[in-house]
Amino acid sequence: MDEKTLRQMLRDVRAGRLAESAAIDRLRNLPFEDLGFAKVDHHRSLRQGFAEVVFGRGKTPLQVAGIVRTMLARRNGRHNILVTRADKAMYAAVKRLAPAAKFHPLSRAILVERDPALRGKGTILVVSAGTSDIPVAEEALVAARALGNRAEAIYDVGVAGLHRLLRHREQISAARVIICVAGMEGALPSVVAGLVSAPVIAVPTSVGYGASFGGVAALLAMLNSCASNVSVVNIDNGFGAACVASCINRI
Repeated sequence: MDEKTLRQMLRDVRAGRLAESAAIDRLRNLPFEDLGFAKVDHHRSLRQGFAEVVFGRGKTPLQVAGIVRTMLARRNGRHNILVTRADKAMYAAVKRLAPAAKFHPLSRAILVERDPALRGKGTILVVSAGTSDIPVAEEALVAARALGNRAEAIYDVGVAGLHRLLRHREQISAARVIICVAGMEGALPSVVAGLVSAPVIAVPTSVGYGASFGGVAALLAMLNSCASNVSVVNIDNGFGAACVASCINRI
């Protein structure tokens, strides 16, 4: 339930269009609904501005489907439903409940789009250093759009060939928030941040050879960026970057 839906429900009760008992029934499972294996947070969009997102890894297809079924059954609010780190078995289970569900194979995200409204004030730009970083970048891109933002992407513009990045200078400068995804030595966010006044959210990836230590080298490089408009999320956390970018884009 979001604030708009709650206000409309209160107006309906006041105008006599909705019985008090029906309103109580709709509010009964706030703030969460206990499924035994999961407590679905129906109250999150009212608190944070966007609905709970399901992290698929570690869950069974039946558990994911059970959570999605509960979200679909809510009459008071039709938010987008996003499942991250999913697989084809989870998608098949969700597809049976929501035929409109789409599976994004690169990011391994499932999206049931029910609310196409744009709530962000500007464009979130997702930039990846290399092609191997695209799965994490795609997770950020899909999540940013699911959270109600206009989002664009530029891929494979890492520091090994900076002329590729500079070709997109106008698009980079126009973005309100930038998500910069890089593995290896993790240098790209510092370069991008030095070109713009917008906040840059750096996402280290686990892409790289032995001494990259599964993304730790990129993470430490980003944390030590000399560009003051860089903040950093966890390794491979494209979704987390999209959430932070979405919050900024709504301010």
